[in-house]
Amino acid sequence: MGRGAVIVTGANRGIGLAIAQKLAKMGFDLALIARDAQRLQEAAAGLEGNGRWETYGCDVSDWEQVSTTTEQIKNTFGTVWGLVNNAGVTKDGLLVRMKPDEWQHVIDINLTGTFYFTRAVAPLMMRQREGRIINITSVIGLTGNAGQANYAASKAGIIALTKSVAKELGSRSVTVNAVAPGFIETEMTANLSDRVREEMRQRIPLKRFGAGQDVAGVVSFLLSPEAAYITGQTLVCDGGMVL
Repeated sequence: MGRGAVIVTGANRGIGLAIAQKLAKMGFDLALIARDAQRLQEAAAGLEGNGRWETYGCDVSDWEQVSTTTEQIKNTFGTVWGLVNNAGVTKDGLLVRMKPDEWQHVIDINLTGTFYFTRAVAPLMMRQREGRIINITSVIGLTGNAGQANYAASKAGIIALTKSVAKELGSRSVTVNAVAPGFIETEMTANLSDRVREEMRQRIPLKRFGAGQDVAGVVSFLLSPEAAYITGQTLVCDGGMVL
């Protein structure tokens, strides 16, 4: 679209890939991020659109990698206009059985990774006095969930981070918002038992699970001119599950 690249982290599968597919079709220039560089390249090969895209192998929980990758993206695309912090993992378990490294791993990727990429692109957006930052959180960050203390804490932290950064960057015309998906059909949810899946489905007023495209639609809206006056918000995309 000529304004600079939109970075999408965790773009090799699931919601991140759906976002990349949607934005590519809309003509955005994309910088796609994932730890698994080979799988990312394979996923990006199937994208269709009039923009251009590059792939970057990067661990979002490593500040040096994030900083170096952001500089590479700047050199390739000229600047960064948008950032979609999507990379995330789960490591579920009851609190009393959760190992410290299982806690830290989820926090490092989900929350610290979001901070790192936001920290890396913020100076660029502040200087150009425009930009869009979109953080993918979860309804679990709003409600909590037994067996997911680490995940819930990381996603709740993203919501608070979103509000704080929105207040800091608003005067430079940079908007910062979050999207909170509910039960979305991805590899992360595919391993649940039929019983659990049916219980979850009955809790959703729309009586269906979401697709990555549902979340991608919300992200594309937040990148659009129509969302220019929205900042600091968390848009829930869950079929009504947390009503």
